[in-house]
Amino acid sequence: MAIYQNLSRVSSTFLNGLSKNGYRSLSTSITLQKKSTIADKTGKNIVLVDGVRTPFLMSGTDYAKLMPHELARHSLLSLLRKTNIDKELIDYIVYGTVIQEVKTSNIAREAALSAGFSNKTPAHTVTMACISSNQAITTGIGLIATGTYDIIVAGGVEFMSDVPIRHSRKMRALMLKANKAKSLGQRLSLLSTIRPDFLAPELPAVAEFSSGETMGHSADRLSAAFNVSRQEQDDYALRSHTCAKQAEEKGYFTDLVPFKVTGVDKTVERDNGIRVSTKEQLAKLKPAFVKPHGTVTAANASFLTDGASACLIMSEAKAKELGLKPKAYLRDFTYVSQDPVDQLLLGPAYGIPKILGKAGLQLSDVDSWEIHEAFAGQIVANLKAMDSDWFCKTHIGLKEKVGTPDLNKWNNWGGSLSIGHPFAATGVRLAMHTANRLVRENGHIGVIAACAAGGQGVAMVLERHPDATAD
Repeated sequence: MAIYQNLSRVSSTFLNGLSKNGYRSLSTSITLQKKSTIADKTGKNIVLVDGVRTPFLMSGTDYAKLMPHELARHSLLSLLRKTNIDKELIDYIVYGTVIQEVKTSNIAREAALSAGFSNKTPAHTVTMACISSNQAITTGIGLIATGTYDIIVAGGVEFMSDVPIRHSRKMRALMLKANKAKSLGQRLSLLSTIRPDFLAPELPAVAEFSSGETMGHSADRLSAAFNVSRQEQDDYALRSHTCAKQAEEKGYFTDLVPFKVTGVDKTVERDNGIRVSTKEQLAKLKPAFVKPHGTVTAANASFLTDGASACLIMSEAKAKELGLKPKAYLRDFTYVSQDPVDQLLLGPAYGIPKILGKAGLQLSDVDSWEIHEAFAGQIVANLKAMDSDWFCKTHIGLKEKVGTPDLNKWNNWGGSLSIGHPFAATGVRLAMHTANRLVRENGHIGVIAACAAGGQGVAMVLERHPDATAD
């Protein structure tokens, strides 16, 4: 794209370390971590007590016959069991979802009722594409910070195995008129106007309304604009799956709770999208979107996923009162928004420097990076953007480039490419992996960032709580 023509000055060998072994640091300027404490801006010292998620499954597999509120209900009940908190103490529930089931449009409320929460417990649903459960969490932070409520459950659910498929607009208009008709003759007269094109359904797509472009096409264009090679993308995808497999085998996914699928004699106990392949096998795959010369494939892109998540947040004082041991402080957050065509997937490149500046942090202060992996090319492009003087000055308005984080601290347990990406549930997974990694890796500060449809993004800062222990 023309706006990125000057990015040729960004080194094409930027990810050579990743290409060689997948684990080398991307920057030699990272210093030893600083045990700085981030100032509380809310007056409440809001904490993430704990969180859970269902196994994340490829759509059309073991969850296929369920409804989304059943996944959300399971995450709510599992959270109550894990934290041993009385559901009557929950003041408010906020859930995110992207593709709504029309029968349960306020899925937060329906999931809460089906989980046995009091009908006096308010619940509402938010949607902000892939950062919907981040929005649920930060909505909860606001409710606590203002003193409106004390204890919040935030989460998200996505169910891509069954999505709304509409009649064509012509057919919908005719059916509405027929429903208002006062006689059988009027209905028959309307029905006689049906033409074959009326019967063509409107299928949902992961595409931008403003541009009509699918996210996969945007990822291919972004990769080309930042000179991200197919090999760089495949190498990153292989790293994601390898890290996820290792974390799974070591028992690090302690936020995952098994799910006994209704009507099926099977308990799902793990994510089913983690598959460690080889470079040779990945290289054989054909482009999925821009054919025949694109670089995004089924293996270096996240897949359609079913799953739900939930977390418990409150003030530190309330947690102490209840005898709970929090995982982390929820210290700061910011949302960003940019051009939804050329910069659709650059949320992390915009959000990371903004949150670091807002929280008074340097790259070297961050011990754990958890960044949403929509596409491998998107991740590498964001890293290259942050390491480009021209991009950071021209588009982000900085005085110099941000630099590049240490890959040894980056998505060490895999990410959305391997674990899966139920759109609205991923934010809580990112938060829980951050909190749990800080404990296991003896870290102090973690940063979350993600892109989202509409050219939006989020960045958050978590700080390890002194009482946090490994599950």
